[in-house]
Amino acid sequence: MPAYAWKGKNRMGEVQEGVLVSDSRDAAATTLKRNGIEVMNIRVMAAEGGKSFGKVPAKALAIFTRQFSVMIDAGLPLVQCLEILGAQQDHKGFQRIIEAVRDDVEKGSTLQAALSKHPKAFNDLYVNMVGAGESGGILDIILQRLSGYIEKAVKLTAKVKGAMTYPVAVITIAISVVVIIMVKVIPVFSAMYDGLGSKLPYPTQVCMALSSALINYSWLIIIGVVLVAVGLRQYYKTPVGHLRSMRSC
Repeated sequence: MPAYAWKGKNRMGEVQEGVLVSDSRDAAATTLKRNGIEVMNIRVMAAEGGKSFGKVPAKALAIFTRQFSVMIDAGLPLVQCLEILGAQQDHKGFQRIIEAVRDDVEKGSTLQAALSKHPKAFNDLYVNMVGAGESGGILDIILQRLSGYIEKAVKLTAKVKGAMTYPVAVITIAISVVVIIMVKVIPVFSAMYDGLGSKLPYPTQVCMALSSALINYSWLIIIGVVLVAVGLRQYYKTPVGHLRSMRSC
């Protein structure tokens, strides 16, 4: 059975942490609630002493799932299917995951429990759908639906990236041109106007002040942009951020 690291509050409102061995994430959450723990976070621990094989590309997962469904539909045993798919897999990290799943199934574990040990490759939806297919004897049909879902998600991601290429390129070029003007051109005019000693219009003064700030505090601006980019990246990795990004698509 997989082990789950959890964090929650007891009846006194105190925050507690621990590790619980259970059949699934839902079963672990149910056990904790039964023991009076209000679950704040629960995640499956990496298998084999914390060993992790990294994130699996969605395209590789879609191909694996499609081939897996065909083999199951043909009547091949689970262990043999996983052995063949592992040998054919080009992605080395995913290959080791498939081999680990095969070993667990060969030792008597259910496919759902074996997949749940590798959350970076198989998310909760995938694991629960496989579990439902195992229980109902329709694993091949469930895998076909999963492969279709993943393939559509891959196509949507590719379309979004393709649609974003042009506007990102235009914005990048525009920002580069503005920065060059502010850093190289404006200081020349500023020195010229200072030599004349005439009073400049307010918009021109603002433009020169911005140019001076960009030159003197460029390092601070770069740090700020990097921090914002990292913050947005981390936000969109959270469940709420990921949901909003999907809705915007």
